[in-house]
Amino acid sequence: MTDPTARSAPPSGAGVLELLHRFKDDQALADNYAAACLERAKAVEGVLKAFEYLPVDAARRPGPLSGIPVAIKDIIATSDMPTTNGSQIYRNHIPERDAWVVERLRNLGATIFGKTVSTEFAWRHPGPTTNPWNSKHTPGGSSSGSAAAVAAGIVPLALGTQTLGSVIRPAAFNGVVGLKPSFGAIPRAGVHPLSPSLDHVGFFARRVDDVAYALSLISAVSELDPHGRPLPHFDVDARQGVPALEKPRLRIVRFEKWSRAEPEQQKVFEAAVARLREAGAVVEEREWEELDSNWSAVNTIMSSEATHIFSGLVERYPDRSSDFLKSAVKAGRELTAFAYLGAKAIQEKLRAALPAQMSGFDAILTVPAFGEAPEGLDYTGDAEYCAPWTLIGAPAVSLPAGFGKKGLPLGIQIVGSYRQDYHLLRVAKWVESALEFEPGIPKIAPGK
Repeated sequence: MTDPTARSAPPSGAGVLELLHRFKDDQALADNYAAACLERAKAVEGVLKAFEYLPVDAARRPGPLSGIPVAIKDIIATSDMPTTNGSQIYRNHIPERDAWVVERLRNLGATIFGKTVSTEFAWRHPGPTTNPWNSKHTPGGSSSGSAAAVAAGIVPLALGTQTLGSVIRPAAFNGVVGLKPSFGAIPRAGVHPLSPSLDHVGFFARRVDDVAYALSLISAVSELDPHGRPLPHFDVDARQGVPALEKPRLRIVRFEKWSRAEPEQQKVFEAAVARLREAGAVVEEREWEELDSNWSAVNTIMSSEATHIFSGLVERYPDRSSDFLKSAVKAGRELTAFAYLGAKAIQEKLRAALPAQMSGFDAILTVPAFGEAPEGLDYTGDAEYCAPWTLIGAPAVSLPAGFGKKGLPLGIQIVGSYRQDYHLLRVAKWVESALEFEPGIPKIAPGK
């Protein structure tokens, strides 16, 4: 006899658009999906440790994202759940109001599905989250829990933030799609700052169409965020997704640090390039030497601004501040105003050079990380392949593209022109289709 509940079982690994399509024909699935996700989260949380807080109420609300559970990184304020910022200082803190992006999601009908683990204030001190493909490895950071929750099939969409590489790198480490939109595309009001000149809000999902749909609904400006820059308006059809940009022109940028990439990462990248060429893309190697100055500049900006933000907290709560945070504050105090202004000048110079560097190309193709997620939970990985695009504020997408020798995901990174996020997403959709790579859902044995 057929199980009458089988039709409404949540599809494993379904994306946002696929779920919305299914919800139209299956109201029982729509009503119960978030609750089923909650059971999945509880079943694997003992091993995965992706959440600081799970929701009490998973009821469905009306709107274009009705029935879709969205996990929220725990530096993003929620008025009905604790927001710890990954810090002992804020252990029991419940904000008075939602962050702008959380309020927007609620108004769109999304189910706010708990708070995901973040490194301390989105900096280096890691939380307990494990990589769903191998619990002995990091999921990356600082958006550790959001990336792991999507990869594990718990939620189809999650919010992260990126100041150096905290969306793109964990997306690659966990085998999901990551989108860091253009700087200023999503208001950061209610998101705890690390470096206001660099902080971005981004997404994790399973498909390019899903992050594109989310950005089309959420991108905006707010008077509460002075760094806001509106994207040109675009709509995404919830049935068809974004139209792929056929046979794009892609520029490969490897940087001088390419030799440090693991051999498996290099092989996956070269295989992806070959596949894209076969599918009709025009691919050209062309370095951008001036970009090699980015690492010093981005760290100078971040350290200077983080010190301004966190000095008082570290002084008031030395016993609740990690050595990572204390070191960051110390490093920032040793920087001069001259060094900070010089780094900001480099940032502006590189931003101004981007249109000419992108001329004749639809996107830049590079890697999101040096290889597989590192073993151990004390180090979340190197952000050097993500930082240039964060410094410039250009939109970037991480796509899963293969596995390494340890069975962990490897990805590629696609970068677009500033505020041309829609064009980049069309390129990414074509690349995703050409690669035809689906990592699937890792098996996580329930445990304590």
